Amino acid sequence: MSLLTVEDVDVGYGDIQVLWDISLSVEKGETVALLGANGAGKSTLLKTIAGDLSPLSGSITFNGQEIGTLPPEEVVPLGISHVPEGREIFLESTVEENIDLGAYTAADGAQDRKEWVFDIFPRLRERRDQTAGTLSGGEQQMLAIGRGLMSDPELLLLDEASLGLAPVLVEDVFEAIREITERGVTVLLVEQDLHNALQVADRGYVLESGRITLSGDADELATDERVEASYLGG
Repeated sequence: MSLLTVEDVDVGYGDIQVLWDISLSVEKGETVALLGANGAGKSTLLKTIAGDLSPLSGSITFNGQEIGTLPPEEVVPLGISHVPEGREIFLESTVEENIDLGAYTAADGAQDRKEWVFDIFPRLRERRDQTAGTLSGGEQQMLAIGRGLMSDPELLLLDEASLGLAPVLVEDVFEAIREITERGVTVLLVEQDLHNALQVADRGYVLESGRITLSGDADELATDERVEASYLGG
């Protein structure tokens, strides 16, 4: 049984449909990349899995349980954490306060997880008493990921982790993704950086205009010219 299964899912905003017949699976321990041009529906799919949107049809199961109709506050305790594009951290709170807030659904073991987060992102340990709004963009992204890990997820939904970051910080973020999966957290990754995404992923899916058009092992997709064409909207 797959950790996450999305089957024949349609999603829309009001009367506007944006995803059609989406089916994919994520196995425990994998990193799976969702690739495609801006507007292809990648973030919409993550929001649907996280409970922010309800599918018009189809099913979403996590650990064998149907979650497609559940709101986010019921999805998170099941073991899914969503790090959205734009980070959505609390800018006037400290780094440590932001991290602590991530554990509100999973207080047991929170101190150990905090130390794990600080091990993955040493900059956050150094800046634990600093106001989040004074961090660099890369540090804020690290904080958003760290806060997401505090809910003790089995599955981390990570949306545009490297967007707008300096190259040296992009390397740090992707190294952190590798470490997160090595420690047993499964990752479903939406990422604009095609090369790095396929470097860390085991498999990938390509979305184009709200439909999955390609899927396969990361190594195969990295050498498939159709991936770049779809990714660039070609």
